[in-house]
Amino acid sequence: MHEVMQSMDYWSMLFVFVLSTFIGIGVIGRVSRLLHTPLMSITNAISAIAVVGSIIVTGSEHPLPIRVLGAIALFASTTNIVSGFLITDRMLKMFKGDRKNK
Repeated sequence: MHEVMQSMDYWSMLFVFVLSTFIGIGVIGRVSRLLHTPLMSITNAISAIAVVGSIIVTGSEHPLPIRVLGAIALFASTTNIVSGFLITDRMLKMFKGDRKNK
């Protein structure tokens, strides 16, 4: 009985993950280019939460495969944050260059 309930939890978690993926793609796909910089700031904040969670998972007493997944999540989230800041900085420099020419 416990095993059936546990596998059902995995199916519901997979359903939520897939549903949130489609909703996220739909929402981000409709964002105007002018709102790109604020949107990147929000996603950087969300990635920072993922970094904290992955540090906790990687450094705790979980089995090795879970800690490896935590390390992969840590790397992916950190890469997302750094690249998000670089892209945002580059876009802001493009707008600053337009004001100097006028």
